[in-house]
Amino acid sequence: MSTTERSLGPVRHSAIITLVLLLLDAALVVLFAVAGNRSHSTGLSVSDVAGTAWPFLIGLLLGWALTRSWRQPSRLWPEGVVVVLITVALGMTLRVLLTDGGAPLSFVAVATGSLALLLLGRRLVSSQMLRRR
Repeated sequence: MSTTERSLGPVRHSAIITLVLLLLDAALVVLFAVAGNRSHSTGLSVSDVAGTAWPFLIGLLLGWALTRSWRQPSRLWPEGVVVVLITVALGMTLRVLLTDGGAPLSFVAVATGSLALLLLGRRLVSSQMLRRR
């Protein structure tokens, strides 16, 4: 990283690092789906997990796009928080409208907490690792 990039403020990421961080976020959403399916015994096949994960993955992608997270994919506020909120809101909406899954308040609360922990935790860890670089 050049002196000019450092003087511009927050850590800048290469395109490869940004792609890896987006894929890591997607993997964390899939992990969320696996954990949910496992705890509710709804199946762990690829199609079962994909059926649970896809609405939240669409939400994640929209969240990244609306916040332009590729600029600072490790930033907690506002990008990270907004990505979590969009991931949950759109994920729940698509889940209710286009799948046989529901969205009881308890599930919304658990999903919000779990995805916040995973996605914001990833941002916290990656920002610390990249700053040390």
